[in-house]
Amino acid sequence: MEKKLEFTHSAKNQIEKITKKEAKKYFRITVQGGGCSGFKYNFSFADKIEDDDILFDKAIIDKVSLNIIAGSKVDFKQEMIGESFLIINPKATASCGCGLSFSI
Repeated sequence: MEKKLEFTHSAKNQIEKITKKEAKKYFRITVQGGGCSGFKYNFSFADKIEDDDILFDKAIIDKVSLNIIAGSKVDFKQEMIGESFLIINPKATASCGCGLSFSI
């Protein structure tokens, strides 16, 4: 089964913009245990791809994290209260108000 993530146009543009600004090659998405709902999304930067990483243009995600969020859509929202990446995960059964923590 192929593991897929969908990136909106807004997310792709923002990833391109911030990797250039931070002088980094890649935008890393990981899923970690913790947060108020069990798992949390973490966003960071990387200069190289690790052995267990999957590449999506300029975004990378490790295989374990991808198993948890496969089928999700990555978006970037700009609102009056701020801007942030948002992962719309169809496997999530609950999430917190900040949108970074979820359970499956």
